[in-house]
Amino acid sequence: MALDKPYKDVPGTTIFDADESRKGYWLNQFCMSLMKAENRKRFKAGERAYLDEWPMTEPQKQAVLARDLNRCIQLGGNIYFLAKIGATDGKSFQQIAGSMTGLSEEAYRDLMVRGGRPIEGNRYLREWEKK
Repeated sequence: MALDKPYKDVPGTTIFDADESRKGYWLNQFCMSLMKAENRKRFKAGERAYLDEWPMTEPQKQAVLARDLNRCIQLGGNIYFLAKIGATDGKSFQQIAGSMTGLSEEAYRDLMVRGGRPIEGNRYLREWEKK
């Protein structure tokens, strides 16, 4: 019996719950491996070969290779773990977040200083289902 999860329908937000954690377990474990310098070096020397050491799904591996962190989140990644990929590439969290919103680092910073993104355009899933 599936649990009722009304919290899953938050506009513009992916909720990282136990199901997402299970889905992204190996993706997130790979990210955590990047905390060690020797693993970062191995990953940068042969990204695909290093990823193939992890029992991640092919879509997860492709998302990492493409540095598509939004897709990684859809595939069970947690932003705090995924930030390790950006750090391995020499990027700040601000640069990573900016790339995920389609903004430059400066534009993202300015957006956050002004209080964040507007809610216009964000819809509950149930609203999209009616269309």
